[in-house]
Amino acid sequence: MQKFDQDKSWVIYQAVARGEVVGPNSVCEQAEWNQMERLRPGAQPLVQAGIGSEGEAERLARGTSGDPVPNVSRKRAD
Repeated sequence: MQKFDQDKSWVIYQAVARGEVVGPNSVCEQAEWNQMERLRPGAQPLVQAGIGSEGEAERLARGTSGDPVPNVSRKRAD
């Protein structure tokens, strides 16, 4: 049985290679990002921390990418 940890927080960070941001924003638990930062300080800039759930972090990291396109009605030119 998996233990439910309500105190978990999530972060959004950017992957950087050769000094340039590569790919979309990434999401992980705060503890995982802390470990990455200890191993390679500054290699993955933090975008936002203290997010309450993984789903919320994923939505924030994605931004509007993947959102449905609004249905806009157009007037017909007669």
